[in-house]
Amino acid sequence: MTSKTNRKSIILIVEDEDIVARDLKKRLIELGYKVAGIEHTGQGAIDAVEKSNPDLVLMDIMLKGDIDGITAAGEINNRFRVPIIYLTAYSDDDTLARAKITEPFGYLLKPFEIRELHTAIAIALYKHKMELELAEARAKIKVLQGFLPICASCKKIRDDKGLWSQVESYIKEHSEADFTHSICPDCMKISMDELDNSNLNP
Repeated sequence: MTSKTNRKSIILIVEDEDIVARDLKKRLIELGYKVAGIEHTGQGAIDAVEKSNPDLVLMDIMLKGDIDGITAAGEINNRFRVPIIYLTAYSDDDTLARAKITEPFGYLLKPFEIRELHTAIAIALYKHKMELELAEARAKIKVLQGFLPICASCKKIRDDKGLWSQVESYIKEHSEADFTHSICPDCMKISMDELDNSNLNP
């Protein structure tokens, strides 16, 4: 996903009533958002998300055509991971149960105050941003786990390709750790004893 910092958040409106959609667009622009467009069908919403890559989708549930808002939202979530807020007049148990499966970032019942919508959008965008950052951080983390074959003599480690590497090289390759070299007290004592012995027995 491309960087979307330092610019207005882009929102796609999916609403089958044109007057409602145009009024919503006007209010979103007044709040400082950029509107990617208005779609009246579920398939149109899916195609628009693929084309414009918005930051968020405002999705009505009852739409024109064969694909309703919940089905479209599920497809958008699975393919593009764009956050969705439902705007609907329906709050029955069956609708809510279907909607929850699509993992929406909000569910506002019509009619709603524009301040409610503004708050819901702000929270959804922030939550989505945090989820992306967490996923990116997890992708960078390499974890060593399981059994590591290590030579009892030279302490080299065998990787999954059967190659033997120094411990430092293996750990650096399979984790985010790095090394600074020093010497422990026990090894220091052994080195000093060996040095003393060599001086006594030239």
